[in-house]
Amino acid sequence: MSFFNMFKKKPQPAPRPLYYDIVCPYCFSKFSPEEVVFRAAHHREDDEDYALGEDYELNKYRERFGLDTVYDIEAILHPRDIHEEHHMYSDNVLIGLSDRYGVVTRRRLCPRCHNELPVTAGKVPSNIISIIGASQAGKSVYMTSLIHTLQHETADHFGAACMPLNAEISRKFRSSYEEPLFERGDLLASTQKEKMQEPFIFQFVFKDESKPPLTLVFFDVAGEGMVDQDYLGLHGQHIKNSAGILFMVDPLQIRSIREKIRIKHGDKPGEWVSQYDEPRDVVLTLFGDFIAYEDKGKTDIPTAVVLTKSDMLHALADEEGEYIKKNSNIFNNAVHRRTLNLTEFENIDGEVRHLIEKVDRPFKGTMDVYFKDTAYFAVSALGSNPVDQKLQGVVSPIRVDEPFIWLLYKLNYIEGSEA
Repeated sequence: MSFFNMFKKKPQPAPRPLYYDIVCPYCFSKFSPEEVVFRAAHHREDDEDYALGEDYELNKYRERFGLDTVYDIEAILHPRDIHEEHHMYSDNVLIGLSDRYGVVTRRRLCPRCHNELPVTAGKVPSNIISIIGASQAGKSVYMTSLIHTLQHETADHFGAACMPLNAEISRKFRSSYEEPLFERGDLLASTQKEKMQEPFIFQFVFKDESKPPLTLVFFDVAGEGMVDQDYLGLHGQHIKNSAGILFMVDPLQIRSIREKIRIKHGDKPGEWVSQYDEPRDVVLTLFGDFIAYEDKGKTDIPTAVVLTKSDMLHALADEEGEYIKKNSNIFNNAVHRRTLNLTEFENIDGEVRHLIEKVDRPFKGTMDVYFKDTAYFAVSALGSNPVDQKLQGVVSPIRVDEPFIWLLYKLNYIEGSEA
């Protein structure tokens, strides 16, 4: 920290509101805590209002993701149907009801999809981070590597724990993502457009109780959906109501990088071209979906532009550094502890900005026009390039948590410090 910075006044935090709007981590609807509904804590055969039955809203949500229909479940209770004296509040937030039989329920549900809300919903900001990107950008692999790194390393560096929201998410993440990649060395199959994935929801919970938990919602949208207006309409809600965005860009999406790597590997002209969407197409689709309706046609959601598969960029490296220098920070891992190391961040941000301006200026220009707050990163989720869909050694992620740590900094969870 410089001598003069020591005397700068820290900005005073805004006064805490009585409660916060809730963003449902399942369907991404936004609503007031007063709008929640409750799941009854019991059922009765002699009262049709409390009988087991089908929850149509919940089943509509489950059908979207190919989950089984639930036919017999406890009734929905609306706070408006229960006298105010039987409402229970904590920190000005409605958290429970005592029903007509005197039975208390604290199972708060989203009024739109009827999934159960986190206990902190309404008491703390609903900060959601989304991963987006075009087809083949490596979102599923990055998500797996990031969550694994957050759980095993990063959380400890920041006095926190990274935990799945429930046991079902924990089992699915471990069996379908973490074990295949980290234990068997198998690459994950691309998410298919017609196969919608239920969100993976984790919470980054700080040991310092004055800091609210950060909800991580990784919605593994099929890449093709990010340039399909109708498809994006189903999922754009989660992007619009996000507090931060991780925007994945595969180097092979950028034509000039693709050609240089092709020449180095001796592949034929035209190979790989058809399977990649240009990064700018994703930005333009986002613009039509919600950015155009923001103030001045820009979004102020902090957005980390993440160049994936950074190990492939060795093909561009040389001593002069026309694109990247051989000793570039991009190829070396960086560990941040307690704070965001601003020197490390500024170096990587500067190098990747320089590279993107060189290889895809239209994309960089589009980002500058539509996004107020961006930073640029390069990560390798695996640490090496796989051969025939199989890893050649252990997974050794490079800088995968850095974009997430920058978002922690932008959302005022952590401070920055000079090296």
